Amino acid sequence: MKSKVWIRLLMPVMAVFLVLGTVGVDQAAAKDKIRIGQALALSGPLAGGVAISGGKIYELWVEEVNKNGGIYVAEYGKKLPVELIRYDDKSDIGTMTNLIEKLILEDKVDFIFPPWGTAWLFAAAPIANKYGYILIGGPGGALKLKELSLPYFFQVLNCSDTQAPALADIFKEVGVKSVAVISRGDLHGVEYGKEMVPVFKKKGLEVKMNKNYPPGTKDLSPLLKEAKSLNVDAFVVACYPDGGMLVTSQAIELGINFNAFFMTVLPFSPPLFKGTFGPAVEGVMGGGAWNAKTSPGAKELVDKFVAKFGEEPDYWGGLYYWASLQHFQQAIEKAGTLDQKKIRDIMATEKFDTALGPYWYDKDRFFVNHPGEIGQWQKGVFEVIDVGDKRTAPPEYPKPPWPKKK
Repeated sequence: MKSKVWIRLLMPVMAVFLVLGTVGVDQAAAKDKIRIGQALALSGPLAGGVAISGGKIYELWVEEVNKNGGIYVAEYGKKLPVELIRYDDKSDIGTMTNLIEKLILEDKVDFIFPPWGTAWLFAAAPIANKYGYILIGGPGGALKLKELSLPYFFQVLNCSDTQAPALADIFKEVGVKSVAVISRGDLHGVEYGKEMVPVFKKKGLEVKMNKNYPPGTKDLSPLLKEAKSLNVDAFVVACYPDGGMLVTSQAIELGINFNAFFMTVLPFSPPLFKGTFGPAVEGVMGGGAWNAKTSPGAKELVDKFVAKFGEEPDYWGGLYYWASLQHFQQAIEKAGTLDQKKIRDIMATEKFDTALGPYWYDKDRFFVNHPGEIGQWQKGVFEVIDVGDKRTAPPEYPKPPWPKKK
């Protein structure tokens, strides 16, 4: 008798659990896409940088994922296509940070992609960490992000701590004796300048000039002329594309040549740099680097990029971003969920095969298996000229003079 009473009492409770369970299943089945948000410069001074570096790679990755049916998430028992939601931060850091919070709090996206630029990335990383959102670094990066120790931030691009020593080794190998360094007066430029100068000196190179210039500078000819008057072998510029375009055009216009001419952010871009200056880019060095010879996956990426956009990808970040997204996708699939913490833990500890080869992060969540540190334009190819087995061509030194104007 008592058992019958208990059964009658338990039946409503069991019905509630059954309903809740059904709702949970239905909600899981109802998930029809993975929404990823991104705030970056679609207008303003940085828009040109987005167009040549990084922006298009994310579009291509989304297209490629969706072409294959999406990302398989075991929690939902199916592949989910990816939707990319983009907002224009107008090249303004404050606007960017507000938009990231909008994407997380109002749009409730599943993941976020990075903004463009070192200072922008530095501002975005703490916000992502605050809300427990993974932020995979894109165009930009700063060693100071290591000091912040943000568990949800992953640095993708190589930074000054690996590029400066590689450049110093190359300079030493080819016989550079003296250097002039000019740096954009922001986080990117200051950090590179501070890293390069002591490394050059340690290699026995004489640093005859070390100066900063403010962002937005419209005339760099005085610094070019000063470096020329000091008769330095190498001219090194820590810049963004606007500064790189300016200093290159003015060096050509003035006929000021150096045996080695290096810029951090610009030479890697075939459409902007090679497309603007043509044969004059021969021998110019820049941050990077990789090319179609780096790996079979790199060649495949170049082919896909050219087929979609009608131009070559950027030869610094392009392969890095692509491989980081492949690593990210594999981490999601292994986690079997869209839970940020579980995916983060896999990303921080697991190695996956990607287009550039094995991809993993160190204990600080900085990517370490760089395909190259320094590139140089040689006969239409941005060759990797690092000392070591990743080199795709030996450095060309001295750089040919700028072509004479007709």
